[in-house]
Amino acid sequence: MLKMLSTQLGGLLQRISTSQEEAIEETARLLAQAGIAEGTVYFACFDEMQAIEDNALHSAEPFTKLNPWSKNTKLVSTDRVCIFTRHANDPQALELAHSLYDLFIPFAVVASEKAEDSGEMADLAYTYVSLGIKKGLLPNDTGERIVLPYSFAALFVYEAVKMSYDEMLSND
Repeated sequence: MLKMLSTQLGGLLQRISTSQEEAIEETARLLAQAGIAEGTVYFACFDEMQAIEDNALHSAEPFTKLNPWSKNTKLVSTDRVCIFTRHANDPQALELAHSLYDLFIPFAVVASEKAEDSGEMADLAYTYVSLGIKKGLLPNDTGERIVLPYSFAALFVYEAVKMSYDEMLSND
């Protein structure tokens, strides 16, 4: 079972790296606008995606110019936000997306659906990264699909964005 999981996770990360490379780079560029200017970067992470913000704030290599986001955060035009959500139709994430759009604050979204299947979320977002998780990675004994590694895949995207972001800030 462990070998199957390892194979499936490796395949998932490979699919993300090949199909989302441009979107990841655009997301890093968007966030770097705040990092280079006088803005702040915020990650709005919903449900298990909170692991991304925790990692970004408390890891050995924290994300530069990142502050915790909350519903009470007062944003300014130089700020940038990245929404991490399991699904693009999550009501709280969608509410935030509408609010950011109305405030003319460019933001990125990381969600499981492909952009064309995300409803209005991809239309509102400046950049959109798909995790490409439609169902569980492995079948169990009853034929159900199990293992939905949303936060695992999002951490991979986060690390890819961070590498480009850090490079952009160091070149400024």
